[in-house]
Formats: sequence, C-alpha cells, structure tokens
Amino acid sequence: MPAVSESMSPVTSSWIETDIPARLDRLPWSRWHWLIVTGLGITWLLDGLEVTLAGSLAGMLQSPQSLALSEAQIGASATAYLAGAVVGALLFGHATDRLGRRKLFFLTLSLYLTATGLTALSWNFASFVTFRALTGAGIGGEYAAINSAIDELIPARVRGHVDLIINATFWIGAAAGSIASIVFLNGRWFAANVGWRLAFGIGAALGLAILFVRRHIPESPRWLLTHGRAAEAEDVLRQVESEVTAGGYSLEPAEGRVRFAARSHTPWPEIWHAMAHDHRSRSILGLILMAAQAFFYNAIFFTYGLVLMRYYGTPAGNIGYYLLPFALGNFLGPLVIGRFFDTFGRKPMIAATYAGAGILLLITGWMFAQGMLSATTQTMAWSAIFFVASAAASSAYLTVSEIFPLEIRGLAIAFFFAAGTLVGGVGAPALFAKLIATGSREVLFEGYSSAAALMIVAAIAELLIGVAAERQPLESIAAPLTQKPGIVTSR
Repeated sequence: MPAVSESMSPVTSSWIETDIPARLDRLPWSRWHWLIVTGLGITWLLDGLEVTLAGSLAGMLQSPQSLALSEAQIGASATAYLAGAVVGALLFGHATDRLGRRKLFFLTLSLYLTATGLTALSWNFASFVTFRALTGAGIGGEYAAINSAIDELIPARVRGHVDLIINATFWIGAAAGSIASIVFLNGRWFAANVGWRLAFGIGAALGLAILFVRRHIPESPRWLLTHGRAAEAEDVLRQVESEVTAGGYSLEPAEGRVRFAARSHTPWPEIWHAMAHDHRSRSILGLILMAAQAFFYNAIFFTYGLVLMRYYGTPAGNIGYYLLPFALGNFLGPLVIGRFFDTFGRKPMIAATYAGAGILLLITGWMFAQGMLSATTQTMAWSAIFFVASAAASSAYLTVSEIFPLEIRGLAIAFFFAAGTLVGGVGAPALFAKLIATGSREVLFEGYSSAAALMIVAAIAELLIGVAAERQPLESIAAPLTQKPGIVTSR
C-alpha cells in the first residue's frame, strides 16, 4: 500500500512499495491475455490494411475516372501518411505517459476511424493527402499507447514472442487489404470511382467494431502505480487474477517487490537526462534499429504496386494477388521464429534477422537489375526476404518499448518511432517513386542497396550495444526513474 513517508517534490505524491509487477509477470497465459492481444493488436492490422490499400489502389487512383493522381502524387500521399504518423506519435506519445494508456488508445482509434472514413470521401489530391495524414496521425498515436500497454500487461517470459506476433498482425491487415483490392477493383462489380472508396471504408468499419472490444481492457496497473493510484492498480490486478483463476489456473507466489515515487508527471529535464545521458547507448540503438527498418520497409512496400506495374506490366486490378503471398511471408516470419527472441535471446536474433534481410535484398536486387525475375519470382523473392525482415522490424518496436523506464515508456516509443520514420521512412516512398519513374532497373537497384546497407549496419549496432532483455521484468531492464535503491523486482 502507498505511504507518504518522506518529503516529496512538487510533482511527487508518495512512495509506493508493491509486488504488482511481479504478480503480472507470474500470471499463466489465459483467456484474459488473448483479450489483450485481440483488442490491442488490431492496431497493426489496421495499419497493414491502410498501407496495403494505398499500394494496391495506386493504379486505380491514377485513373481519370477516380482521382487522376500522378505517380509523384501517389508517393507524396504515402509520405503524408507517414508524416502524419510521426506527428501523431509525438503528440500522443507524451500524452499516454501523462493521461494513461487506456484513454489514449480510445482517442487515437477514434481519430483513425474518422480520418479513414473521410479518405473514402476524398474529391481531389489535396483532400486525399490531408485525410491520409490524419489517418497516419491516428495510427502513429496508437503505437505509443498500445506498445506501452502490451509490454506492461504481458508476462516477461513470453513478452518478446507475443510482441513480435502482435506486430505481425500488420500482415493480416495487409492480406485483408489485398483481398479487398481484388474485390473492389473488379470493374464488373464496382465503378472506378466507387470501388476504391468502399475499400477505404473497411478500415473505418473495423475501427468502430474494435472500440467495443477495447471497453473490456483495463488501464495498465504499472501506469496507475507511477501516478499514485495504487488502490486502483490493486483493484485491476485482483480482478484479472480472479478471471485467471476462474479459468482453472492456479497462481504461483509472486517474488520481488519494487519501491518508487509516484508522481503526477515526469519533468522534461529529467526525461532529457534519462534518454540523452543515463540511457544514451540505448537511445542510439533505438534510433538505428527504427530508422533502418523504416527505410527498408517503406522503400519497398509503399511502391510494391508501382514496381509490378512498370517493370512487369501487371494490371492494376491484379496487384492484390501478388500482395497475398508477400503478406503471408511477413506474418509467418515472427510467428515461426519469434519464440527464439525469448530463448536464444534478443541480441543474436535481432542481429541475425537484420543482417539476413539486408543480404537477401542485395542478392534479389541484383537479380532484378539483371532482368532475371518475373512478376511471380519477384514476389517469391520479396516474400522470402520479408519472412526474415518482418521479425527484424517487429523487434525494433519491441526494443524501444522495453529498454526505457516505465515513466517515459510511451514517449520513448513515440520518439524513436518518429525519429526513425523521419530519418528512414518519410522520404523513402517519394524517393523510390522517383527511382521507379526513371524506368531504370540499375538505378532502382542502387536504392535497394542503400536499404540493405542500413539493415546490415543496424545488425552490427545490435551486436555492439544491444540489451539482453529476454525473460526479464521491465523494472529489471530499466529501473523506474524514482526507484528506491535496494528494492528491485526479482527476475
């Protein structure tokens, strides 16, 4: 129970000593955890749906019967989506630490479904790009709130595998987007100016449905503790424990306690000192991992349809067929190899997947430049690359969400997502759209080589300064900023 036992700063309310983190980590996997995975993991599904639709609808959006966008405008709209995600992440990331995980994942989902619904009503390039930016803002805000909540609610022993699988649900959304594009771009069923609007409307419908699911997801007990609401945290956890035991599971005794100061907020100077000084190497690592995967993914995925159409003559209405195996490879990667991030460890697995993805892209990029691939074999090659790259990209989000203190977790996720996307992602779609517009395979291969090189550099950085966070409580990986020395949650 909390007790005010010492003089506190103006932003501090009390010292709290608790075993709640240890009790959360010792919970057996149960129906309640599946609810968390389902209700929060939908974020990546929605993101996958959005970017896949944008890519597969590229040809239709260029049609004079729809919005008559140019290739450059298609690339610019993708950049606007990513720029919106950056702004949304920064705006809502700090808010999720101040106001709570639960409030923010309702707010950001509401913004997303409203904006994507408006996208379906776009009437020209200006309106389309504006609504895409707002949609991105909603998704960017979701990243901070959702990653924070997931890490704080999932037991330490499986946190890596679960995080990677949840991130991989992006590709379930991608597959859904592919199928939707096949259906709604079929000229026999829908007019050119109607089908793409219905496709974007899917995201709004899914977002509305998931709002009801999230009503059953509680606030993070860890966040409640840091804000002096220990009684609420205890009530939340007791209810969770009751649900788990009602399902036939027994609870092992929790070992370990932590003592820290509860505060209304963390002052900005302290945030800066924690990230720029106390955890400087971790900050550098987070930036490198996020930037490399952002450039790698956005360079290829946002221009997927353009490559197939320009170099292989694939009809716009058939792009969805080629995206399905690509999405399958991306989903299976974390599903199959994700468990090794909790067993073999973070450092060897993150380094191996980053380096492997970079090397595979160099090989297949050279084959593309030499004209050795068809649309089918190109898709097979990309699917193989992203079987590995998907796990790598997901591990970047896992890394930045678990290696910083509890009080600044949401902001840290937002900052590194935003910084990585700005450095490696926002310009990639527009840049590669221009490379594709040249019609030169050699020029495009140079772009692919740059993306591959960034992944290999990130692998080296992980080996040098990576954090062995596997199976450890969050409080052991990064102690709370106000933690009292001598009382630390046990492993």
